[in-house]
This record gives sequence, structure tokens and C-alpha cells, in this order.
Amino acid sequence: MKQLDRCPCGAPAEYPACCGRYLDADLCPDTAESLMRSRYVAYVRRRTDYLLRTWHSSTRPPTLDLEGDPVRWLGLQVGRVEAGSPDDRHGVVEFVVRYKIGGRAHRLHETSRFVREEGRWFYVDAVV
Repeated sequence: MKQLDRCPCGAPAEYPACCGRYLDADLCPDTAESLMRSRYVAYVRRRTDYLLRTWHSSTRPPTLDLEGDPVRWLGLQVGRVEAGSPDDRHGVVEFVVRYKIGGRAHRLHETSRFVREEGRWFYVDAVV
């Protein structure tokens, strides 16, 4: 499989079979980690519709504007995952993303919290 065929989330699957099924086919991720990975891809593809749809209503901003965003996303590495399975109500995912702004490389280390309500996972908040 060529690198270009792979999903931006870093999983060894092609985009349509990986995060594309959530962003483009309107399916719901069944784990907190899958939601986190698909949200990273939504940032890569500037899909504010998906980001807002998967953000919990208690912490979701009214709007999100990524147009003209100078960030070039380079990669995602998932670290610790606590709970977040299809049977859980809460989940935590720790990860590192690499990105560039203006040719300068950066890393963001984040621990995100997720909640599952009525069978759907939502991003709640994070500690950076």
C-alpha cells in the first residue's frame, strides 16, 4: 500500500475504510480512540462540520473556522488509551500530533476526554 493511500490518522488502512467511513459515510466511531483519530483527520481535511458534530454540546464552540489556517498536519501518534470501548460511557486518549506552521515544526501532546451518549462518542475536552 502506498503512503498516499493510507488514512492520515496513521492506521494501516486506506482512508475510505478507516476514517473516511466516519467523515464521508456518516457512520459513528464505536470507540473513543476511533473518534479521536477521525477528528484528527477532520482537522487535516478542514472538516469543521464533522468536528462540531462530534464535539459534546457542553463544551462545543458555536462556530469553528479553519479556513486560511496555516497549519500543515504531519502525523498522529496515539499513546495511552483508557476505557472508551463500545461498552464504556467514558474514555481518555493521550496522543501527540506533529505539525508545521510557517515552515517551523511543532508537537502537541494532549490528553482528551470523551463521553458516549445514546450510542455515540463525543469529544468533551483536553489537557494540553
